[in-house]
Amino acid sequence: MKRYLSVSVILAVLFVTGATPALAQNRYIVRTSGGLGSVLKLCLSANCQVEGSLDGNVGQTYLVTSSGNLISYLLGFIGNLIEGILGIESVEADHLLALPQRPINTIPSGLYDTAPVNYYGTVVTHGYAAQPATQIVRLTDAQNGFDIAGSGIVAVIDTGVDVTHPVLSPVLLEGYDFTRNQPGASEWLDVPQLQNSSNSSQNQQPVVVQQSSAAVLDQSSAAVLDGGPYSDFGHGTMTTGLVHLVAPKAKILPLKAFTSNGQGYLSNIVAALYYAVQHNANVVNMSFDVSTPSQALSQAVSYANKAGLVLVAAAGNESSSAPVYPAALNSSVMGIASTSDYDTRSTFSNFGNTDVWIAAPGEYVISTFPGGTYAAASGTSFSSPLVAGSADLLLSAKPSLNQKSAASALAHAIKLTPDLNHGRLDVYQAVSAWVNSSSGSW
Repeated sequence: MKRYLSVSVILAVLFVTGATPALAQNRYIVRTSGGLGSVLKLCLSANCQVEGSLDGNVGQTYLVTSSGNLISYLLGFIGNLIEGILGIESVEADHLLALPQRPINTIPSGLYDTAPVNYYGTVVTHGYAAQPATQIVRLTDAQNGFDIAGSGIVAVIDTGVDVTHPVLSPVLLEGYDFTRNQPGASEWLDVPQLQNSSNSSQNQQPVVVQQSSAAVLDQSSAAVLDGGPYSDFGHGTMTTGLVHLVAPKAKILPLKAFTSNGQGYLSNIVAALYYAVQHNANVVNMSFDVSTPSQALSQAVSYANKAGLVLVAAAGNESSSAPVYPAALNSSVMGIASTSDYDTRSTFSNFGNTDVWIAAPGEYVISTFPGGTYAAASGTSFSSPLVAGSADLLLSAKPSLNQKSAASALAHAIKLTPDLNHGRLDVYQAVSAWVNSSSGSW
């Protein structure tokens, strides 16, 4: 009791004598068992500001800003004392992260294959619907053989999406923009000057833009996007389009955690995971990787797993077996490597059992792009949504799906090299294994 009273006195003195806080510069993710009140009391003593909750109604994870070093403060005697009494479980820096990129040197022929075809009620290009990746993973065999096209909700944590794209708009939910803290997840907010010009189909040709993708664009739009702050504009529309390609009847929940320059805070990702759970997602695609572990991210992943969500993440493009996250949380997340159209591991792809559960095609993959058009890119970012969509097909075939059962079914893959763990995605084999499994066997 005396110890508690002494800390109360300290807090009171700081409250009375503290000056107006300086402009916040540093960001921290704080986890607590004591709710909002405990974080407010922490900031009263440490001269920080509580910006808001990251986990919705759970009330255990908060974003805090400070002009000082909150972690250094908590390493001191008073900080440790207050931290223990208030139930503060962890404090970590809120890092600014970058989406992975891979250079692209060739425009695939599929971008020129613009013949219109009907694809589950919308008109798409033949080059998108019939690209090599879909044939390699036996997508049509699975869709037709089991009469499945997706169900439920797939959340996509990325840069946002072209909400007006004619292929995607029928299946898009409103989503949320964590970069602006507002409903909606439009990519156009980052590059509004392009929205009208890019919607015109006249004078559009496949061109290399941003050095990491090839898109069907007019020259003026390509000039705006080539370089500058728009290095990852379209990334979220592409990953969303690949989920839709595999599971065209699934609803998609776009969660914008990154801006068009490819940067986003760790706290955005954490908040997006909690949001996905609390807005009834069944599958989450995460086409990014983090080089260092995070307690807040691990806790959010655990929360999603316990709620029954299936989590899929890119294994990374560093050509390494070093762990990256969330893929390396391999009991809770399926990490996805990239393969070529010749069933070899992509030279850029990470490998090894720590990061990789299975692999999927990830070279010159064709998908939707802002402006009602299409683009091609390479990277594990584009392998991951093919598997996320496949997980949703499993749900469509039999609804009692969770992380463990989805991983077990998708492990029925085409065995390649040991560094790709279970092998390359075969959608037909995965669905067959899931449909024929006895209830509760996984």
